[in-house]
Amino acid sequence: MKIRATGRGGFSGRSEHYEIDTGCHAHGAALDALVRQLDFAGAAAPASLGADIGHWHITVDDGTRRHSASFAEDGSAAAAPWQALLATLRTLA
Repeated sequence: MKIRATGRGGFSGRSEHYEIDTGCHAHGAALDALVRQLDFAGAAAPASLGADIGHWHITVDDGTRRHSASFAEDGSAAAAPWQALLATLRTLA
């Protein structure tokens, strides 16, 4: 499974990009399990928020299917599962 996450915004206006192939990563099985818990179909696009809020786009490709979702780092309950994946990617990348 390949996971790509691209974000921008925040107070510094910086951009971040993470890309991990879980088949080649020591923590790949844990990442696969985390991604399988996410609801791509129920993910809502982030509302228009200020530039100081980070905005992310995550794409997961498992070889047969590709799913994408966008979220804002706004502290909402809806963003919490995505934020957990992002925190893991930041730690492992």
